[in-house]
Amino acid sequence: MKKVIATLIAGLFATAAFAQTPAAPAASVPAKAEAVHTKAVAKAEAKETKAVVKADAKEAVAAADAKADVASAKADAKAAKAKAHHKAGKAKVKADAAKAAETAPAEAAAPAK
Repeated sequence: MKKVIATLIAGLFATAAFAQTPAAPAASVPAKAEAVHTKAVAKAEAKETKAVVKADAKEAVAAADAKADVASAKADAKAAKAKAHHKAGKAKVKADAAKAAETAPAEAAAPAK
């Protein structure tokens, strides 16, 4: 964004310099030729500014895509983490149940004191 602003300001200064009429018109260069030159310069500057803006827009889109990819990856990681916690919880419950089932028959078989 800073580059775009800098380019636009530079373009304004450049066009302002060419937009001023000279104090004494040069006799060797007709006004029509000078107008054509000024128009060509302004057109070239406009084209350059447009190219810079377009490049900055592409860069912004790429950055937005990267941010979207990061956000998507974070969401996927969060979902995977939640799923892993859920599976781990289930495994702990199964292990506790298996241990309880294993110790219950052993306690029933042991004689009471």
